[in-house]
Amino acid sequence: MSATDTIFALSSGSLPSGVAVIRLSGPESCNALAQLCGRVPAARHASLTTIRNRNGEKLDDGIVLFFPAPNSFTGEDCVELQIHGGRATVKAVLAALAGMAGLRPAEAGEFSRRAFLNGRMDLVEVEGLADLIAAETEMQRRLAAEQASGGLSRLYDSWAKRLTHARAMIEAELDFADEEDVPGSVASSIWTDMRALEQEILNHLAEARVGEIVRDGLNVVIAGPPNAGKSSLLNHLAKRDVAIVTNVPGTTRDVLHVDLDLSGFAVRLYDTAGLRDTDDIVEQEGIRRTRLSMAEAHLVLLLSDEADPNWSVLDGSYGGPVIRVRTKSDVAAPHWPRRAEDVTISVSSGQGIADLLEAIGRHLPELETGSALALPTRQRHIQNLADARAHILLAVQADGHGLDIQAEHLRLAGQALGRVTGRVDVENLLDVIFSEFCIGK
Repeated sequence: MSATDTIFALSSGSLPSGVAVIRLSGPESCNALAQLCGRVPAARHASLTTIRNRNGEKLDDGIVLFFPAPNSFTGEDCVELQIHGGRATVKAVLAALAGMAGLRPAEAGEFSRRAFLNGRMDLVEVEGLADLIAAETEMQRRLAAEQASGGLSRLYDSWAKRLTHARAMIEAELDFADEEDVPGSVASSIWTDMRALEQEILNHLAEARVGEIVRDGLNVVIAGPPNAGKSSLLNHLAKRDVAIVTNVPGTTRDVLHVDLDLSGFAVRLYDTAGLRDTDDIVEQEGIRRTRLSMAEAHLVLLLSDEADPNWSVLDGSYGGPVIRVRTKSDVAAPHWPRRAEDVTISVSSGQGIADLLEAIGRHLPELETGSALALPTRQRHIQNLADARAHILLAVQADGHGLDIQAEHLRLAGQALGRVTGRVDVENLLDVIFSEFCIGK
């Protein structure tokens, strides 16, 4: 694989489809277009033309567009062929491209990787684009769109500029202390700003959990004793039979999950094995997995259908928020007292389900409609931002140890911040990041 190759791939969805988009990028894109269509249309103007193979055989009529470098997605000469989305048609055009000298099929994520290497996008924007393609809910779309359009990168770039300015002021004092136009002390001009920047990064990191929930979803574990109605609730909310439901205790042995869209947020519900003491080795493994799921949960729905529920069954194994749910209200004796449950439901009649969803919704982040979602979403963002903040704090606290020591900490802070957007030292990350993309993107 060479960065100088011209690459091509089907960039649209699965076939058959009404329209299929084939993308090319690289120095031979213009020549390939001329061979296929007999001419190169005006740049960035859609043109209806006949597409032929090298034997002159007509393959299809389609729309072609030419984007000359550097004003293209990848920063290279790019071509898009919009053809009919039949499998045979697409196969024939791809075969014609494969037979041309200097062209090869693209690897997964190679178009986006070239856009990064050519300075058209930074890593945060690339990751946002990957999330935008994968987004399934409105909040995931908004978060990804903010990052893909550079909103988060602009915030980090503004922080990087402040660090650069602070270092420049320190270097000026160190190197030109005798000059009249250089301040005698940089303390009043930069350290107040560095303290403010450290606090801004700290506040930004505090939003990491919100970013995690928006991007990956709210993890909700359905727990409780056997036959409490956990699998029935999962099936009801999923509107399909995901889990096996029987009257036999311990039917659920593994962790199952479904994804819901609740108020624009992704919510992942986990059905788990019933919590009880058992000698069954397989059921013991299921209960162990239940507790592992709870360790990663944002919220637990604790179910019980008993007249006198044991709401303390999670004591010692989970310390997060819990919604206590009394189930099977349609078959409950009318004299059953209220025992500190938060919601009472019946999956047979639907009673209380809306109340349960409302209770779950109260654990979703409160984000204003139309507000910018400049949130950290990945562990590598969080780690590098934490490193940058730590070095800024060390620089501020190193007062009296010499400006050269403080400048070095600010340099390391800038490097950590640069690793988020891909400005420095990211070669080892590229294969991981671009492997998330599909072929043709």
